[in-house]
Amino acid sequence: MARITLSCLPASWYCSVSLLSLNCATKQRLLFLLLLFITSVLLLATYQRQLWGPQRRPGARVNKYLSLEESMEATDILNSALNYGIVVDCGSSGSRVFVYYWPPHNGNPHTLLDIRQMRDSDSKPVVKKIKPGISTLANTPTKASDYLEPLLSFAAAHVPKSKHKETPLYILCTAGMRLLPESQQAAILEDLVMDVPLEFDFLFSRSHAEVISGKQEGVYAWIGINFVLGRFDHPDEEDATVEVTTGSENQPPISRRRTVGIMDMGGASLQIAYEVPGAITFSSPQEEEAGKSVLAEFNLGCDVEQTQHVYRVYVTTFLGFGGNMARQRYEDQLANSTISKNRFLTTETGLSEEKPYLDPCLPVSMSDTITRGNHTVYLRGSGDWSRCQEAVRPFLGLHNGTMSPQGIYQAPINFSNSEFYGFSEFFYCMEDVLRIGGQYNSDRYAQAAKDYCATKWSTLKQRLDNQLFSQQADISRLKYQCFKSAWMYEVLHSGFRFPSDYASLKTAQLVYDKEVQWTLGAILFKTRFLPLRDLQQESLRQGHPGWLRPSFVYNHHLFSLCLLVVVLAILLYILRLRRIHQRELRQVEVLDLLWAEEGEALLP
Repeated sequence: MARITLSCLPASWYCSVSLLSLNCATKQRLLFLLLLFITSVLLLATYQRQLWGPQRRPGARVNKYLSLEESMEATDILNSALNYGIVVDCGSSGSRVFVYYWPPHNGNPHTLLDIRQMRDSDSKPVVKKIKPGISTLANTPTKASDYLEPLLSFAAAHVPKSKHKETPLYILCTAGMRLLPESQQAAILEDLVMDVPLEFDFLFSRSHAEVISGKQEGVYAWIGINFVLGRFDHPDEEDATVEVTTGSENQPPISRRRTVGIMDMGGASLQIAYEVPGAITFSSPQEEEAGKSVLAEFNLGCDVEQTQHVYRVYVTTFLGFGGNMARQRYEDQLANSTISKNRFLTTETGLSEEKPYLDPCLPVSMSDTITRGNHTVYLRGSGDWSRCQEAVRPFLGLHNGTMSPQGIYQAPINFSNSEFYGFSEFFYCMEDVLRIGGQYNSDRYAQAAKDYCATKWSTLKQRLDNQLFSQQADISRLKYQCFKSAWMYEVLHSGFRFPSDYASLKTAQLVYDKEVQWTLGAILFKTRFLPLRDLQQESLRQGHPGWLRPSFVYNHHLFSLCLLVVVLAILLYILRLRRIHQRELRQVEVLDLLWAEEGEALLP
């Protein structure tokens, strides 16, 4: 006889019900009830997983941003659950629009939005660029919205129409606009604020259009790189971590994943940004004032009360420290000193091709000229990398008592527990002709640079013709490689004081085979409060304002309580069925007795 036993209850509660002893209707009710019980357990388990997020095995290694394969797929615009965001980067030479998207937030206040760059039906990034820069409209600010119309129309065509009203649009202007007077900046931004909403339904307000500082741009770049590398996620056991002190005196240090610092050397400027996990002490009020101007503290989390994602970042820009501008400053001084010496010493070194100035920062036997005004200085490369280092070092502008080029305050770096990425010239110097890009090793790099400088110019050109260098290498790269390699080395070790045996610097052009823009960091920062807003709206819709507080949602007792209620309800129902069944049996016995009595009465 088939029996159902609820063995999950205490021994004193055990009960069993015979299926064969129940009538058909009762059997159907009981089977339906069991099916309801199983379904309820499965639904509750699924609900629990959705609240707490996907679980991983200890030690499992996953890409916290996107796997390479997934990131290459076209964005599913038919998925109504996806959210979208748009950032327009208005740079000095042109403007670019980037479209991003992200799935619904998992509700955990310690987790950031999983923002990804949108890809079209051909799996290409949704990006469009126009030239020239918006700063060229300084005298015609009323044309600003017309100038951006092609970019915004491009974005509008890719974002589903039904999502436009809830898609935030940010128009962020950088270096070109920073050079304009504030009145001209304001006029351009005012035209955008007034006219863009008339043509597009994006979520756009006055605060969404701004001229950002170099400090903001550096912070956004730092956020973008660390997000792609997954450094804002909770650490695994094998991850490198740091102890972070917050501004609150009563708050104990937080142990979290070690973030990476970034150094980016362009043609004109040099940027550096890195986290300062420990509290900073200043030696003087002047140093404290200087430190505040280059330190940024911000909360990336969706809840300002949570300190898990509070970061203190040192970020600054050194104008004139880019590779091309540094060479120009070097040549300016070289020309001035050569002309001055010849004026007072009546010598002709550098003023004729027969007596050229021997430049240690040019390859051996290479000839070059510098023209300043009516004077021409003739150069001949000597290819002496050690002397070139000595020649470029004064251009760092080092001052006693400072740890940074140009005398700008530099926050301390824990070189024993830090990691850096070097972009642009840091990568080009190592990869384009030396072909050792990637992990930086100072001894290997110095030897390769020394060998390059000492190679004859004719040999280098032959190697270029034989395609022995990277595809990006050209005559200009070959010409200035010796200087730039020495400049990069001195910036790193004399300027920023990185130890010669520092082993945690990687030079790169892409991260996970993707170009990481500061715009990614910008939208992460701008949308950081959206998860909390969505949770609050969901709470109001359900009519239970307190249900989605983190202290309650993530309490495992919620699941246990629901399960207990379901089990007790089933138990009580089964006991009730058993009493009904027993009463029906007694009624059947009475009827059988009556039938028997009536049958006896009919007998002859």
